[in-house]
Amino acid sequence: MISNSSSLPDVLPPKRIVIIEDHEVLRLGIAHVIRNRPGWELCGEASNAIDGLRVVQDTLPHLAVLDLRLGFTDGLDLIKNIREVAPACRMLVLSSLDEDIFAERSLRAGAHGFLSKVEPVPTLIAAIEKVLDGKLYLSPRATDRVLMSQAGANVDERSPLERLSDREMDVYQRLGQGMGTKQIAQELHLSPKTVEYHRFNIKKKLRLDTAAALVRHATAHVLGKENDAR
Repeated sequence: MISNSSSLPDVLPPKRIVIIEDHEVLRLGIAHVIRNRPGWELCGEASNAIDGLRVVQDTLPHLAVLDLRLGFTDGLDLIKNIREVAPACRMLVLSSLDEDIFAERSLRAGAHGFLSKVEPVPTLIAAIEKVLDGKLYLSPRATDRVLMSQAGANVDERSPLERLSDREMDVYQRLGQGMGTKQIAQELHLSPKTVEYHRFNIKKKLRLDTAAALVRHATAHVLGKENDAR
């Protein structure tokens, strides 16, 4: 006689998700979406990179939904750190930063998807589901750009900021936040001389003549006016 219990479907454990986002209202909104989705469990929240890494290390979630701007902390470094402490944790970047510049960088750092914060909730749900399913999520536009990059598209046809290395972008963004060389060096654990070297290379790659022009360009980018700075 077959036991009745053998005919019952297996109940899969919920997918555990962590949110790392410094904007409280947005974090609460994402948390609400996750808590109300069958098969998902919110197992941790953090508003900064240090606490976020600790939560991931403590809970070992299936997925971390994270921003790239967490105060003065670089989200790309957070992605790399999560990959080290929790290799099985998948990561979806939810950011207001320029998709053309940061989607591919996020994937190179170890993330499994990039989603703009302007996208509606159904798109967020679809992105989370896809990443949890072991796939990559990018918008159609970002997918095309990544494929073009892999195919060796002409860099001159793309944003000048895409010529910058990840470390140069770290310096560039902090310049836009009003930091000086010494403060940037302290934030990034670099020598002031190394920061000056990066500033020189950034000016060269962006074809800017002066330090003041570089600061204006970086400030415009941080304020979300990158198109005016080009």
